Amino acid sequence: MPRVVVFDEFGGPEVMHVVEEPVVEPAAGEVRVRIEAFALNPLDRMMRAGTSPATVPLPHARLGIEGTGVVDALGPGATGLEVGDPVVLAAVPDPSARGSYAEYTTVPASQVVARPAGLAVTEAAAVWVGYSTAYGALVEKAGMRPGDHVLVTAASGGVGRAALQVARQIGAVPLAVTRHTANRDDLLAAGAAAVVATDRTDVVEAVRHHTGGAGADIVLDLVRGPGQQDLLRAARPGGTLVAAGFLDPRPTPSPTGTPLRVFSYRSFEHTLDAVVVRRMAAFLNAGVRLGALRPAVGEVFALDDIVEAHRHLERGLHAGKKIVVTVQERRDSR
Repeated sequence: MPRVVVFDEFGGPEVMHVVEEPVVEPAAGEVRVRIEAFALNPLDRMMRAGTSPATVPLPHARLGIEGTGVVDALGPGATGLEVGDPVVLAAVPDPSARGSYAEYTTVPASQVVARPAGLAVTEAAAVWVGYSTAYGALVEKAGMRPGDHVLVTAASGGVGRAALQVARQIGAVPLAVTRHTANRDDLLAAGAAAVVATDRTDVVEAVRHHTGGAGADIVLDLVRGPGQQDLLRAARPGGTLVAAGFLDPRPTPSPTGTPLRVFSYRSFEHTLDAVVVRRMAAFLNAGVRLGALRPAVGEVFALDDIVEAHRHLERGLHAGKKIVVTVQERRDSR
């Protein structure tokens, strides 16, 4: 029978284990995807540890919001796809029940997109969450335009790196924020027009310098916490701040007296909207074809090594590159 990763209690990586479950038939309007690879995301770690914003029912909870594979079966009424089509999961709204850490999963047909040509399986497994979040926050939410100065925090992370590339593809000017000067060359190579390293530089002064005194048109805050106050001051009057991450667990003070548009953003706001997903997929395909969008993949693990993969994630050894797990179907798994 097919393998799936589950956990029955909250805790460290060791709470996860691989079990076998029968193949599930896709319901009306759904497709079953044979997973070839999936990527690890911060939300996976939060769900496993019991700290995610959404409730995770125990026992036998699953993980995984990102992955790629091949359509294996179509449910009644599922259209636009055929068995054998290579796809990317565009949304897994109920990962605790149908997560991608498995040999098979079922999702609505509207929540998969064609796998971009030119991506390896490991890259396709790691492409959607980062780029759809960056595109949704910057283009759909903030209305990013060519020439905009875009300040990106946590720029060394998966979403941050994607945001630098998305901004470049639009024709905007991405300014990367990092805590460590040592990340400067890597971020410039990843697409940043300039790097603000907070271990040596004041954010507000640096942004003023790089924008001719005007301030950033758009700020993508992937951290939140008290540091957001400096980001607000670094933005130009009338600019936009989009808060799309939770890396700092400390409270974020409410913006006061700031002539900015301030939005909170979560990717499911758009990845559950089929119309926006089509735009995201078109943008992603164009970027991959032009060589402008490319996910950075780090360590690759096998499904049976999922605990070690999460330990690698917890130790922060991936340096902003996505950790990918490959899934090799066993001949007797059906």
